[in-house]
Amino acid sequence: DGSNVLRLTTDVADITDFAARYSPDGTQISFVSNRDTNNEIYIMNTDGSLQTRITMDGASDAGADWSP
Repeated sequence: DGSNVLRLTTDVADITDFAARYSPDGTQISFVSNRDTNNEIYIMNTDGSLQTRITMDGASDAGADWSP
């Protein structure tokens, strides 16, 4: 119903987090962020904890998806 909304990522003018996807088991979320000046793929728990970057290269990474 839209109540009890919880922000899971940082809301800063220079940071864009986007393309969030739930894992097949519903325990994690993948997303893309430019928080390190380049689009990289991150994962986190559904409560926003343990945000971890999983890609690290000079190219822009986007469009991640989960595989069952």
